[in-house]
Amino acid sequence: MKIRRSAFKDVPKIMEIIDDAKALLKSMNIDQWQNGYPNKEQVENDISNKESYVILNENDTIVATTMFTTRKEPTYKKVIDGNWIQDESEPYGIIHRLAMSKDHRGKGISKFVFEQLHEQLKEKNIRSLKIDTHEDNKTMQALIKKMGYEYCGIIYTSYGAKRLAFEKVIS
Repeated sequence: MKIRRSAFKDVPKIMEIIDDAKALLKSMNIDQWQNGYPNKEQVENDISNKESYVILNENDTIVATTMFTTRKEPTYKKVIDGNWIQDESEPYGIIHRLAMSKDHRGKGISKFVFEQLHEQLKEKNIRSLKIDTHEDNKTMQALIKKMGYEYCGIIYTSYGAKRLAFEKVIS
């Protein structure tokens, strides 16, 4: 597997993967990504900002997508019932919109993505990666915890949705 920045030509496949994830979440009665987000415009914005990534298998087929940035997340400034491990003023990375193709779930792709992004942060001497997820998304919570992330509290998205916040200090 390999990871690379997304290109605009990747948008149809990225949206197919995101739509697969939306359907999965809906089938699990998880009210995440059910309000039109993420959409094509968001993905194109991520690509313009050089923050969209695709994961390719050994056949160079796109099997997953994510957004990764080291820009500050405004909604992470206020954590309710907890605190970030590393002070918010320090640089950190963020993962948003991680999704797998329905034909490639359960194959270790998420673990690969986290490991690759940890390496990118190490190269930049950034010691923290933060992520948030829906409180009902137990699958993502289990993955995050398995990868060594610690629960840090609750944040609210820009559209007012409650999310559980996690962080890992990268050594």
